Amino acid sequence: MMKNILNTLMFCAVLSSPLVHAEGDVKKGKLLYSANCIACHSIEVSMAGPAHRGVFGRKVGAVTDFNYSPALKKSKLIWDEKNLDKWLSNPEKLIPGQQMGFSVAAAKDREDLIAYLKSEAKK
Repeated sequence: MMKNILNTLMFCAVLSSPLVHAEGDVKKGKLLYSANCIACHSIEVSMAGPAHRGVFGRKVGAVTDFNYSPALKKSKLIWDEKNLDKWLSNPEKLIPGQQMGFSVAAAKDREDLIAYLKSEAKK
């Protein structure tokens, strides 16, 4: 009985941990991407910003047809949920000297955008 109670408490602690992210809403993320990101980015082609297809697991500054800032070229980060969340929240804080002048204040919006980008990773 005590073991079951401890297991339940541990499960609840894990669920409430800030390291556990709920899945974002892909459809809302696509709408947010279309409304906020499309002026500079595309899933397929580099524009004012690099193409986003395959962003997950990719090293920062690795799209070959995009001219990155020196700060991004020097970065050793890999794009994953955690780094994308930090980037979208405050790009300059994550990689000082970068050139993206846009951030996403709402955590839920970042979560939805990340879910959308992740859904587009391997199409």
